[in-house]
Amino acid sequence: MKKYNLLDKNKVILVTGAAGFIGFHLSKQLLEKGVKIIGYDNINEYYDVRLKYARLDILNQYENFTFIKGDLADKDKVNELFATYKPEIVVNLAAQAGVRYSIENPQAYMDSNIIGFFNILEACRNYTVEHLVYASSSSVYGANKTIPFSTNDKVDNPVSLYAATKKSNELMAYCYSKLYSIPSTGLRFFTVYGPYGRPDMAYFSFTDRIMSGKSIKIFNNGDMHRDFTYIDDIVEGIERLLCNPPKEDENNVQHKVYNIGNNKPEKLMDFIQTLENCLGVTAEKEYYPMQPGDVYQTYADVTDLMEDFDFKPDTSIEEGLSKFVKWYKEEWSKDQDKQTVLS
Repeated sequence: MKKYNLLDKNKVILVTGAAGFIGFHLSKQLLEKGVKIIGYDNINEYYDVRLKYARLDILNQYENFTFIKGDLADKDKVNELFATYKPEIVVNLAAQAGVRYSIENPQAYMDSNIIGFFNILEACRNYTVEHLVYASSSSVYGANKTIPFSTNDKVDNPVSLYAATKKSNELMAYCYSKLYSIPSTGLRFFTVYGPYGRPDMAYFSFTDRIMSGKSIKIFNNGDMHRDFTYIDDIVEGIERLLCNPPKEDENNVQHKVYNIGNNKPEKLMDFIQTLENCLGVTAEKEYYPMQPGDVYQTYADVTDLMEDFDFKPDTSIEEGLSKFVKWYKEEWSKDQDKQTVLS
């Protein structure tokens, strides 16, 4: 294991997508440790904004949290943000998420994931930062049949525009690292789940529908595998690398990509059964063929993460789903106005 620097609590950290799922949990964890967090988010309506405001209500309780509402595609606003707060570390988690939605509304992905990320890179170039950490995705692996998925694998065949934008982000970050000496780390997240998660994700929408007595839609007739990764593991992984920009590679570029996944793909039907056990309800099921943009399996090789940061996500689906269901029953569904039942 290589030695790595622990979190420096005196750093000013910008978290884009702070009202989002991962951004909220990361910000909360860092705020509790006394770090000054600048949160930036456009609060778009891709899913129920009341959940985003519920997250912000919690973050706003911390004196060391500052929130600015704005869009990454607004270059002037992004530049103003950097000029005013001078972040030393930037964590770019803001993006238009969702594989299937990218088929319906590709423009949103170009605006946020391409133009928005370009604006972040430009701001990091013009207002020197110590480390840019940005969200990529396991979706970049497409229909890769070599398992587990390694960051050394060729990923030139995306099966969704969402995946293509995330691969583009990696290429853009590498280029800016090379040309402008911006230390950058990309993180390929694998199916993140947990409390305050995204309602469009399967586990959340399944729970909504099961608790409302509605059937759930299961694609590829349930024959899929996912490397489900609990949110606390994602946050710990990010925290460990914040103050550890990558060393120069053989081309003198400070850029590296890591997988963050549980390194243990679960059968979709086993995941559903575990969720049913946690809810105490058996779901009525409807089976459908594979949907465009979906992949059969995801499986993270986390060797580099273990070697560089002595860390490997290991929360079981039993533990993770139990925590999610506890939050859902005690915090979310108790307020019926907040419930989001997806069709």
